[in-house]
Amino acid sequence: MRKHLLKSFFAGVKHANFEVVYWDGETARYGDGQPRVKVIFNEPLPLNFNLDDPVLAFGEAYMDDIVDFEGSLEEIFRVAELNKDSIPGGLTGKAVSAVKVLSGAAARLKQKSDIQHHYDLGNDFFSLWLDETMSYSCAYFKTPGDSLYEAQLQKIDHILKKIQLQPGDRLLDIGSGWGWLIIKAAQEYGVQALGITLSEEQYHAVKERIKKLGLEGRVDVKLLNYLDLDEQEYRFDKIVSVGMFEHVGKENLPRYMEKVNKLLAPGGLSVLHTITGVREKPVNSWIEKYIFPGGYIPSLRETMWLLPEYDFHLLHAESLRMHYAMTLDRWYENFLKHVDKIEQKYGRRFVRMWGLYLRGCAASFRVSGLNIYQLLFSKGLNNNLPMTLEHVYL
Repeated sequence: MRKHLLKSFFAGVKHANFEVVYWDGETARYGDGQPRVKVIFNEPLPLNFNLDDPVLAFGEAYMDDIVDFEGSLEEIFRVAELNKDSIPGGLTGKAVSAVKVLSGAAARLKQKSDIQHHYDLGNDFFSLWLDETMSYSCAYFKTPGDSLYEAQLQKIDHILKKIQLQPGDRLLDIGSGWGWLIIKAAQEYGVQALGITLSEEQYHAVKERIKKLGLEGRVDVKLLNYLDLDEQEYRFDKIVSVGMFEHVGKENLPRYMEKVNKLLAPGGLSVLHTITGVREKPVNSWIEKYIFPGGYIPSLRETMWLLPEYDFHLLHAESLRMHYAMTLDRWYENFLKHVDKIEQKYGRRFVRMWGLYLRGCAASFRVSGLNIYQLLFSKGLNNNLPMTLEHVYL
């Protein structure tokens, strides 16, 4: 019965040439051309395997060594994208029709828990496969031969050039990670920089680094929800957020913009560096369950739609889609170098889960329309800015 259901499912996949090897040795081909991907079932499917949600079902089966594949993961994602509207439930994940909206303290506690689920796996874990800057966001490659470390430093420089820092400026980094941006800003531009994070692992690491570099009084980091930053006490000339907007949740997108509006001085500049989708839809259920609980990938248009509501004026928008695909490639290469150590600590299922996450995201950026943008905007009109962006791209 389970094989029959699988055969019906695979028969419904269009625009694809692939081969399936079932657990009893039977091999079936689908499509008219030479197979580009082979799906291999190592054992019969568990009773809880549910094709109503193919992404979650196949993701968990892969984690459990029940299913493997040979060939390009990008081809699988390309086929998934082409079939997203024709297969019940959709290959890209089952949408959640009702989302429970929390507010106040409950929302803040959930957001902190969701962030810690991912980022507090341990600095030791992330340091194995990130570069020396511990930057866990899209890098900026000036050439394909740039090292990951070079590309991450270039990303930080790219952002700092865009916001045109001046000595004495007050800079806020919402979701400051391991702190390289705020530290570099203080060292090279002479600004007062504050970072905020919900990750205790990141917070303690940044505090230690600030002290080691003798930057107390010029750089600080707080373990705090950005919504709890007191706008009566703090006002900033420049605000950046790198890879954090995806974590606030759909219902909180306007609240993010409202908070930035309250914290940013008139005429101030902000860079929002965020992953974007083509359309508004929930993240797939596998990502929601195992990787980024509470996350939401906003579309570019819904993000842009918010800007005028808070008197934000767009100055520049830049797509870094292929930069993120390359970043993920480098992360996965580093991950593989330490896979034995990671498996020893976290187990084989964790290794397969994270490997699928890193490779799957790289494939998504290449074939699904998933993108990442840096949006530069001002609070109100600012007539004192340079006429061109030569200062950014020189």
